[in-house]
Amino acid sequence: MSYYDKHVFFCCNQRTNGEQCCNDSGSRKMRDYAKDRVKQLKLSGPGKVRINQSGCLDRCKEGPVMVVYPDAVWYTYVDQHDIDEIIDEHLQKGRVVERLRI
Repeated sequence: MSYYDKHVFFCCNQRTNGEQCCNDSGSRKMRDYAKDRVKQLKLSGPGKVRINQSGCLDRCKEGPVMVVYPDAVWYTYVDQHDIDEIIDEHLQKGRVVERLRI
């Protein structure tokens, strides 16, 4: 058994060369929101869900991006409503949110 049931990585890379990056779209703010929401729902911890940031996931042009492992499902998102939908549907109910999948 894996230490976490779901491990979610938010790309929080900040490029300084002017190229598009996830952090320009507020990925750190959304990561913080997801982390707080998962804790509020008591979904966090061993055997449950872990929210982390990552460096560049190399999909910035599709971003902002996040990936859920071990499912290997990649998402893009716009706002807290999208994050809520991913948490409610994918992390709680195990259903991939196709409209946000990349």
